[in-house]
Amino acid sequence: MPVKKVNLNTTYISERVSNCLSSISCCALTTVIAPMGYGKTTAIQWYLNRCARTEKARVIRVSIYSDSISILWQSLQNAFAFAGLDVLKGYDRPSDAASAALLTDELYHALAGGQPCYLFLDDLHLLTDARIACFLCHLANRLPENVHIIAAGRDRFLPESEIVRLGSRLHRIEAEQLRLTREELSAYTARCGLSLTDAQADQLIASSEGWFSAIYLQLCALTEQGTFPDRHSNIYQMFTAALIDPLSPENQKFLAVMGLADEFTAEMARAITGRKDTDAVLAMLTEQNAFVTRLPNGQNFRFHHMMKECAGQVFRRLPQSQQNIYQTRYGRWYENHEQYLLALNSYQVSGNYDAALEIIRKDAGIHLAAVKPEEVLAFLDQCPESTLKEHPFSLLVLMRRLFTWRQVPRMMALKKLLEDSILEHPEMSTEEQGNLRGECDLILSFLMYNDISQMSHLHRSASRQMSRPAISIRNEGSWTFGSPSVLMMFHREAGRLQQELSDMNECMPHYYKITSGHGLGAELVMSAEAAAMQGKLSDAEILLEQTRARIHAGGQMNMTLCCDFLDLRLKLFSDTAGRDCVSTDLRHQERDALLRQHNTMWLNIFDASSAYYYAILDQEEDIPPFYREHALNQVNFLAPCRPMMEMIESQVLLTQKTFSRVIGRNEELIRLCRSMHYALVALHLQIQTAASYEQLGKRVSALGILKEALQDAIPDHLILPFAENYPFLKELLPILAAQEPEESLTALITEIQSLGKQLETQIRTAAGTGKNSPLLASLTEKEAEIARMASERMSNREIAEQLYLSEGTIKQYMNQIYAKLQIHGNSRAKRQQLRALVTPESH
Repeated sequence: MPVKKVNLNTTYISERVSNCLSSISCCALTTVIAPMGYGKTTAIQWYLNRCARTEKARVIRVSIYSDSISILWQSLQNAFAFAGLDVLKGYDRPSDAASAALLTDELYHALAGGQPCYLFLDDLHLLTDARIACFLCHLANRLPENVHIIAAGRDRFLPESEIVRLGSRLHRIEAEQLRLTREELSAYTARCGLSLTDAQADQLIASSEGWFSAIYLQLCALTEQGTFPDRHSNIYQMFTAALIDPLSPENQKFLAVMGLADEFTAEMARAITGRKDTDAVLAMLTEQNAFVTRLPNGQNFRFHHMMKECAGQVFRRLPQSQQNIYQTRYGRWYENHEQYLLALNSYQVSGNYDAALEIIRKDAGIHLAAVKPEEVLAFLDQCPESTLKEHPFSLLVLMRRLFTWRQVPRMMALKKLLEDSILEHPEMSTEEQGNLRGECDLILSFLMYNDISQMSHLHRSASRQMSRPAISIRNEGSWTFGSPSVLMMFHREAGRLQQELSDMNECMPHYYKITSGHGLGAELVMSAEAAAMQGKLSDAEILLEQTRARIHAGGQMNMTLCCDFLDLRLKLFSDTAGRDCVSTDLRHQERDALLRQHNTMWLNIFDASSAYYYAILDQEEDIPPFYREHALNQVNFLAPCRPMMEMIESQVLLTQKTFSRVIGRNEELIRLCRSMHYALVALHLQIQTAASYEQLGKRVSALGILKEALQDAIPDHLILPFAENYPFLKELLPILAAQEPEESLTALITEIQSLGKQLETQIRTAAGTGKNSPLLASLTEKEAEIARMASERMSNREIAEQLYLSEGTIKQYMNQIYAKLQIHGNSRAKRQQLRALVTPESH
């Protein structure tokens, strides 16, 4: 072999591979599927670096290191931030189809434009959740044309149905395209400064079958030892022999220890290994080893998975005491950088339970919510009780999280440990003992959910004992668990409404004191809702405005949205001063503003309120899609609020005149609500069921159910739920009034009829102000449908997908529509004029 400078780390991309990569810019999604070591990452990074130079493209790189969706989400947030995009900042990880759709809309608006944008997800095979692949396909179908997604992994992950649906928008690169040919091998070795004989090249291509890593490792052995490795060596033995064994023992240990990290900086390596020469070590490794790479940000390093696997084997040969020391150092590093999930994992692996429990206390359960419940339960099984009792504040956080996971027996077991901890630490101050016992009472109050008198007893006990706010509850969380109504949550029993209001007024000041105002204004919202339900609309107006004044700038968006829900319901009745139907465009603007706050639960409340309002107004086209299309099974509601959302969906079904379905589903929902003591929700469901029987011509059944509902409503004088359904009930009410001489019943019916007539006036007004321009009569049925979809802010591509037409065909339709309607101007102006014609604003 001639002696000359050899650099095996030279990047080599053949013309054949380069041509294959060039198709990425023409496709929405590219998958790069090949076994480990085929150069997937190297090829894509080479291509993206070229795009960044030649196209000024925006590149977002995300490396996947585990099966943790939570850690992936953090990586995505960091990658977007590094690329100068704050669209994911403060965004909760999507957990269902609704939040995924919301994220897609956000990404569309953030990434749209002329600048090419590439999102590269590397090592996708590490994620086993099939929803990830479906979401990527969903993104590929929805994102603008300037955005290209690249997903690299070892296994095929796309469902066949999605491959068909994507069609030409999908580009697939597989092992065959990445394999080196005999000619390409010669070109690569020449570029590295190596001259192989024909026999050596033939031997190498035959033994490696073009697999880049095998070629690289054998060339390393050739340059070090003068011969190729034994052909019976497996790839990991070859790797260790070629890249780890030649290193000094200190550098082998460096690799073994830093191989535990997904990514690391030189500063982190100094802290973990204790070595001061990390810059020199990393410079040497990146120059000599293609499996240690510096990431594009210039600061972070990562090991190839093959390197991590072999380094891990070396690490596991270290004495257990040394392994624990390094794992503890990792935990401390992650803790200091507020990467609590990673810190918790490192401390657990090292058996440092004290440090792990301290992380749980610091985090207050926020990141713990992303951990699988079984993992936390396993941790509790492993952690000695004596250690748990040394961390009473952590016990509180764990109790709160176990309640959320419905692990009540384990929660009560921790309560016993907490009590023992207090008794076993007499040196603890009386004040701190009171804080612990008080917060324990606060957490136990959730077991009494929606029994205000029982909850109030525990809240008062907590308030008396505590001198500081609770650590296990953050006041920015949703106080109603996602329900749009406080009254629907806490009205338990017919005839007890006034007592429930009194209990709520007494309870909440104690709760606010110990939670820094979590849910501030809840008792006022409940009183305002109660006044509205009783037909005292002016009183409800006053209480509503008092609530808004109290919660102004208080950060309690959940309460603000509950106010909005009541406000919409009051607007359904025309004699409330100055209250007309809400503008659909204004409602869209409010939702867009809420969208920017990146809180899926808030958007779910907003959409539920809109669905109910537009269902009552009989404006089906304005009902949000998840309700209009009955896709609530794709939304992860918290259990306490689901009955309210199901009731709202039944209201939508009633508007859509699917009466049999309302009857069928409401029977089970009523049973559920009664078991949960949701008396008001059950009343709504009874009314909907009676209305459905009447519309199907089954009057006897309708009268029986309606009479039962009215009897339930009399003790608390509940009127509004009946008045909101007056168009369906107006023929039944006089029949019941004539049949039943009971004065309280007839009086209630009279008030319902009075309010119901006001609602009918509003429905007619809304229908009148929403009438289409006469110009629209000139459109064909298909043109009218496309005009309606365009007025709903759907893009040409979205319309094309829904109607199974090409985007070019939709453009032709739009031009015809503009011509017939005499609409002129630029694209944006024409869309605005069309929207004004199809859905004119009401004032």
